[in-house]
Amino acid sequence: MERSELAAKPFDIDKRLLMRAWERVRANDGASGVDMVEVDEYAARWQDNLYRLWNRMSSGSYMPAPVRGVEIPKVDAGVRLLGVPTVNVRIPAMSPLDNG
Repeated sequence: MERSELAAKPFDIDKRLLMRAWERVRANDGASGVDMVEVDEYAARWQDNLYRLWNRMSSGSYMPAPVRGVEIPKVDAGVRLLGVPTVNVRIPAMSPLDNG
């Protein structure tokens, strides 16, 4: 078996797609998810974070984190539960990969 065959990932994901998705997530900002990592904290190590995310997605081992539930008051009394995903979950959701 050749070395290039060993290094191949099961899913061919262009790193530029994740970079564009990260730029969109960063522009939107938003609240932190269950991991409590803010967009600015993620941005401090964006290269490492995106590489790890790309590696997991490409190898097929990516599993999205749970979402944080936040109760939002409704106008007519009561509350509505809003799910807040982590930054790492928002990036694949913003990428063209998710839009089928």
